[in-house]
Amino acid sequence: MKYHVTLKPSDTVIQVDARETILQAALNAGRTLPYSCRSGTCGTCLGEVLQGRVAYPDNQRPTAISETQMQSGKALFCQARPLSDLIIKVREIDAVADLKVRTLPCRVMGLQRLAPDVMQINLRLPNHEQLPFLAGQYIDFLLRDSRRRSFSLANPPHASQHLELHVRHIPGGVFSDFAFNKLKEQAILRLQGPLGTFFVRHDNQRPIIMVGGGTGFAPLKAMVEDLFHHGIERPIHLYWGARARRDLYLHELPLRWAKQQPLFEYTPVLSAPADEDGWNGRSGWVHEAVAADYPDLSGHEVYMSGPPPMIEAAKTAFQAQGLALEHLYYDAFAPASD
Repeated sequence: MKYHVTLKPSDTVIQVDARETILQAALNAGRTLPYSCRSGTCGTCLGEVLQGRVAYPDNQRPTAISETQMQSGKALFCQARPLSDLIIKVREIDAVADLKVRTLPCRVMGLQRLAPDVMQINLRLPNHEQLPFLAGQYIDFLLRDSRRRSFSLANPPHASQHLELHVRHIPGGVFSDFAFNKLKEQAILRLQGPLGTFFVRHDNQRPIIMVGGGTGFAPLKAMVEDLFHHGIERPIHLYWGARARRDLYLHELPLRWAKQQPLFEYTPVLSAPADEDGWNGRSGWVHEAVAADYPDLSGHEVYMSGPPPMIEAAKTAFQAQGLALEHLYYDAFAPASD
């Protein structure tokens, strides 16, 4: 059975099968809603149901939405299925509408340990194939048994002769165990992309604050290099949070940016520096460092990527300090779901 779903404020009407998520139906219809994890754990796709009813798989509330939010009409469109015709309120994103999602083979051209638990993987597409994308977006590896694993692109679009990924080893992880223990150069993999709606908005000149946790540095690296390439003259302050010094796996790169770019500033923050690190920089939680440096965020734009607890803590703290939701963009690196 199919239902009609009206997207507000554009008044676009799409058809959604009862077994299909609202997000997937919108993407199939060429309408891009905000999304990232597609598993109900990051909250990027949160919107409002103005009329009608929705349900979630197995009637289980996804982790990124609260009972209070559900009762007030909010819904996660990456998981919500229609139970009736709907009218929903959601931000549509035109910037990625012309970027066609493609499925392509790719060859592993390089494997480099950046840290004991972080691997840089360089991929090459077939000759005469390209993958247009926006800095900050990600790809999915298509694995056996219909499994997927998502990784942000760490290279900017203008340097796409190779696609660069930063993969953290998660013991027992379906892909990361394979990548660290069995993957070899010249291996052939299948990917799908570009995906996601995490990218820099260029409709204002607000100073930019970027907050990365762990390998959340990857999409921010792509964004920063893309901004430099296009000569965008907006102040950028990058905060990179990690546990110990070895986890700042490309620490010298943003240090070099800070020397070369007068509008760029870099603040690394360690939550648990080791004794042997001899660390005399900032310590604690990375979002608390931002909050201490910027007690008034009302004039800024913030981009965050990293683990969901960091994202949730930062959202609460930053909104309390004046950051408007329409100027907050994030990509939560949620655990993979099969």
